[in-house]
Amino acid sequence: MRSLGFLVSRRWVLFAITVVLCAWAAWALGEWQFHRLAERKAENRVIERNEAAPVAPVGDVMSTRPVSGSQEYRRVEATGTYDTDNTVIVRYRTRDGASGVDVVVPLTTSAGTTLLVDRGWLATDNRGLDSADAPPPPLGTVTVVGRVRVDATGDSTTVVDHSTRAINSQAIGRAIGAPVYGGFVDLVSEDPAPAKTLEPAELPDLSNGPHFFYGLQWWFFGLLAIGGFIYLAVDEWRMSSGRKPRPDADRNPQSARNRNAPVQRARSMPPSTGSIVPDTNDAAGESRKAAARPNSSGSP
Repeated sequence: MRSLGFLVSRRWVLFAITVVLCAWAAWALGEWQFHRLAERKAENRVIERNEAAPVAPVGDVMSTRPVSGSQEYRRVEATGTYDTDNTVIVRYRTRDGASGVDVVVPLTTSAGTTLLVDRGWLATDNRGLDSADAPPPPLGTVTVVGRVRVDATGDSTTVVDHSTRAINSQAIGRAIGAPVYGGFVDLVSEDPAPAKTLEPAELPDLSNGPHFFYGLQWWFFGLLAIGGFIYLAVDEWRMSSGRKPRPDADRNPQSARNRNAPVQRARSMPPSTGSIVPDTNDAAGESRKAAARPNSSGSP
């Protein structure tokens, strides 16, 4: 057990703490993804149930109080006249990468309460659209069928000059000075039909989304961190207990043999036995004092 003492060193303790924190974070993120999966399944069941339910009178589902989320996407029917002078443009609505707006027109019902009807989407440039340029709804008494939607919240619901970024029935009701139903409806049909229709809102995607695989991925990352720590700890234990050769010897065995070989000294060269012979000139018969060169025979 003495070879495991490295685990209590400062470096390995900090390493272990880091691994534990990473594994815990990965586990928590995986749990969050599975919770999102459960929430999405519950939302999909509500949409499927309400979409399959028969069309109900608007007064049976909606009131002046905020509509319940359990009623979202329930189809309701209302009869009244459109108040085109109080049309509200919802800016910055994109579809398939194209910019556009939603056109919301209040429908004054026979009960006197106004129902906000999102008549659909219209492609525009980034500057938006003036309410006077929106395609007009049918004139006179109109019967509409729409899917109930819950109000948006936050600063984006502020209404300025009959324009907003998100639909909130209470904010629009105050802006137009009329009592309104809580929530609004996405238009499904109008009777009579208008001269020009807008692109209707679609049901949301009812698949389970990527949450299941995201959750598995986060859990895999946590197990990978723990497995990596165990592998490195075992490798260190083998090194410290002598069960594994040193890395430098494994990488270069020739260098290990060279370290163990005896040191060889450089051999000294023997002195030359040749003599110095002067360079002579045969034609003059004289000896000249020129640079001497060695004679390999050893005679002058």
